[in-house]
Amino acid sequence: MKVIAVVSAKGGVGKTTLAANLASVLANSGRRVIALDLDPQNALRLHFGVPLDSIDGLSRATLSGNPWQTVMFDGIDGVTVLPYGAVLEDDRRRFEAYLDQHPQWLAHMLQHLRLEPSDIVIVDTPPGSSVYVRTALTAATFALNVVLADAASYAAIPQMERLIASYAAPRPEFGGVGYVVNQIDQSRQLTKDVLKVLRDMLAGRVFPGVIHLDEGVSEALACDTTLIHYDPLSQAAADLRACGAWLTAALDAIAVPPRNVA
Repeated sequence: MKVIAVVSAKGGVGKTTLAANLASVLANSGRRVIALDLDPQNALRLHFGVPLDSIDGLSRATLSGNPWQTVMFDGIDGVTVLPYGAVLEDDRRRFEAYLDQHPQWLAHMLQHLRLEPSDIVIVDTPPGSSVYVRTALTAATFALNVVLADAASYAAIPQMERLIASYAAPRPEFGGVGYVVNQIDQSRQLTKDVLKVLRDMLAGRVFPGVIHLDEGVSEALACDTTLIHYDPLSQAAADLRACGAWLTAALDAIAVPPRNVA
């Protein structure tokens, strides 16, 4: 099992959309993929046709002591979806306090799913620093940092680097971090300039391509699906497939030692 923590230091970078579409790409390549939502916005499910009125998810299951299998959905493109769930404010705070007190919670729960070595778990997280990001990084074998080609993303990179260094890097099973530059508009010179700076700064850790800005992304979400499913011939869909191939190669290069389930 490989666990990808999809993170970003700032909001508005299209992180959840990227996580959903990469899950679809990897599932279409024949891997078993679980899309797991650790963001209280509970939006990852919207890309996979999970009913809008569904309130089930891992937060509610954890607080009630129910197994995750009871809140897993069969999403489109063969992706298994594990939503965050809809909870009241008091329950959200109680869940966050639980995560803070049990930093190995995610790693422990994933081990109990008894996934195969080739299976992939993609964990979506809120932007910035939070108990959710720390939890995801504590279980991750790879961190995928989503950025834009703008000054704000560039300035925020050190913040996420510090979090990864603190919670993921010390673990022997952690295989490293990769960067994806999202929502690229090639018609803007500033975008091209910042992209060059990002590539120079991040060296070999950045996806060699980019994910182009595409109206089909928002159209796909309006149809409760992924861009890969909605418009597979679009430029952004081609970008996502290339990114999936790059990500697969990075994951397959990571040797993960076996872990025992307590």
